[in-house]
Amino acid sequence: MAIDKVNRDEKLPMLKLTLVQYGILVMMLVLGGGLWRLQVLGASGWRVLAEQNRIRKVPVLAARGKLFDRDGRLIVDNYPSVSCFLVREQNRNIDADLPLIAKGLNLDLDQLRNTLHRFRMAPGYQPIPIKQDISPDEQAFIEAHRNELPELETIDEERRLYPRDGFAAHVIGYVGEVSEEMLNDPKYAYYEPGDVVGRAGVEQTYDELLRGQDGSMDVVVDSHGREVGRRGIQLATPGKDLKLTLDNDIQRAAELALGDANGAVVAMDPRNGEILAMVSHPSYDPNAFAVRIGRSDWNKLVTDPNHPLMNKAIQDQLAPGSTFKVVMSVAGLEEGVAQDMRVNCAGGGTFYGRFFKCDKHHGVLAIQQALPLSCDTFFYALAEKLGIDKIAKYATELGFSSKTGIDLPNEMAGVMPSTKWKMKNYHEKWYAGEGISVGIGQGAVAATPLQLVRALSGIASNGHLVRPHVVNSDQMAPQFHQAVLDTYTGMGDRQVSLDSSTWMTVTEGMAAATTTGTAAASHLTGIDFAGKTGTAQVVGGGDTHTKGGLKTPNAWFVGMVPRRNPEFAVVVLQEHGDWGAGSAKLAAQIVTAYVNKKRKQENNLLQADKPPASVEMGAVWSTPEGSTEENAEARRSHSQKPEASARAGMTQVTGMQGGRFLIATNQTQQQPGKPEQSGKPDQEVADYPIFPTRNSKPDGLASGGAWVPVRVNGVIY
Repeated sequence: MAIDKVNRDEKLPMLKLTLVQYGILVMMLVLGGGLWRLQVLGASGWRVLAEQNRIRKVPVLAARGKLFDRDGRLIVDNYPSVSCFLVREQNRNIDADLPLIAKGLNLDLDQLRNTLHRFRMAPGYQPIPIKQDISPDEQAFIEAHRNELPELETIDEERRLYPRDGFAAHVIGYVGEVSEEMLNDPKYAYYEPGDVVGRAGVEQTYDELLRGQDGSMDVVVDSHGREVGRRGIQLATPGKDLKLTLDNDIQRAAELALGDANGAVVAMDPRNGEILAMVSHPSYDPNAFAVRIGRSDWNKLVTDPNHPLMNKAIQDQLAPGSTFKVVMSVAGLEEGVAQDMRVNCAGGGTFYGRFFKCDKHHGVLAIQQALPLSCDTFFYALAEKLGIDKIAKYATELGFSSKTGIDLPNEMAGVMPSTKWKMKNYHEKWYAGEGISVGIGQGAVAATPLQLVRALSGIASNGHLVRPHVVNSDQMAPQFHQAVLDTYTGMGDRQVSLDSSTWMTVTEGMAAATTTGTAAASHLTGIDFAGKTGTAQVVGGGDTHTKGGLKTPNAWFVGMVPRRNPEFAVVVLQEHGDWGAGSAKLAAQIVTAYVNKKRKQENNLLQADKPPASVEMGAVWSTPEGSTEENAEARRSHSQKPEASARAGMTQVTGMQGGRFLIATNQTQQQPGKPEQSGKPDQEVADYPIFPTRNSKPDGLASGGAWVPVRVNGVIY
């Protein structure tokens, strides 16, 4: 019995041993299978991972497209720069390195930590930009600490170089790092944190064209993350260069004319909507945004009471003052009300029990005198006859209370009051007495400088209004251009029907404003310069005329050359600039710069070394035979009956080439339209711009002149 018990005890360990052996065999098989799977089946996958650990992709940033003016002169360029990025692929405790990094790169430690916090949700392989445009000393610091700080990398990139002194800053805009709010916008779906995007002006509108496509470079690194070689590179595609409609010469003239005054200037071609100059003061330096702007500098800009970041040309909504009288004239004439009006101005008038002042005692006036002399009393009476809704009808047709659709961000629409407008916004009835002030561009009516120059030049163009723009559509694909139109909605192109007599009366009135009216001091000899002044009281202001004071009126002027179908129009706004006549003088400087440039252009100059050929041309102001009274009668007859006057006779004129013509300045008798022949032609004649517009003449030419009706390309002038 004892022996059997011993045998049983010996058998149990043998069973256990067998089980253990089989267990070990199974584990070995599993382990062998795993090794085989890893080393044989998964070899290619691990090889890729190992290669990724050895090769790092470094972005190659695309240079943004450059900006040029209409003549191909460079406005915005790029310059080479080096930026520092932090790479998080080294499995290092980066937080422990931050104090050394902040010290070496001259960064605020808290700001550096905040930067890393903003990128906490970004993929680990994405580099974090921690400082842009680093100095040579900072580059040397990074190279000297490669072993200690392998997470620091540098990237070469092109950075924006803008004009100095804020030249055209509000048109150009600036670039900056994409914000978290922008990344949530579907428009920026393809952008990543740290990307540089346009944040204002042309830089924002045309960012997709300007930014280009980034490339990448494969860099070989060792186990410490140090670069030991380069594999290959995918080159970046630079952004598209753009030519703006701006003219550097006109832009410079506008900047100098406005000087240190707060306000805005817009110069445009009313025929096609091209913006030739746009100024907003005070301005800012876009170069401050090319590298990340400091918090203190940003706070200074956004808290400045003069609003340097606001593009006042398209965002400043102010009472237009007496410039609105041009719109009132159109409304009164089109409604058949103003033609026979005669108003006695005795320094103001009483309407609805209240006395409304005028700045002068003008006496009895018709609209032909009231517009150039800017008589408030006349337009008070006209506003009473029309009523607010008829005024609003014509004003809205001419673009008031609607965006123009210019291809710049954040344009404002202005305000044009009406009975429906007041009920909708204030749930109140409109009272007739409220419309009296609207008749002189005060009260609730408000417009931007761009709206004003577009509306008044559109009237001078016989109702043809165009969409303003700073980049022509032929530089982009049709789909992109349509996207711009859809994004920056507005009135766009429009034709407003005007009676020919309305057109003639209003344009003659604006021309008279610069000769005998409120802008007579800005008269330009030899240039058909027309326009309208405006002196608009500000909220809380009065009759104080201390220039620059917060209660001093805003000074407006809208001008154009020539008076009908203008090729150049300009608006000048001086905030708290006092009388509008002061702005007219600034506009005259800009017009002079434009005309002088046109005269100097090679294709518009008379080629004195070539014999002039006979050509048919229009509207020559010459010195014919006859008395001054006869000449005056001829001028009146031609102005009243242009077609009949034109049919009365035709003339062939020599000496005209390239859109310019010669005008005799001596007082000798000669044949109509033919400059006197002399041995010194340069001393006997003067060169004036030709404006091919029916019934227009350059003011200030030789006295005793008369119109010579002629035909140009089959058109009678």
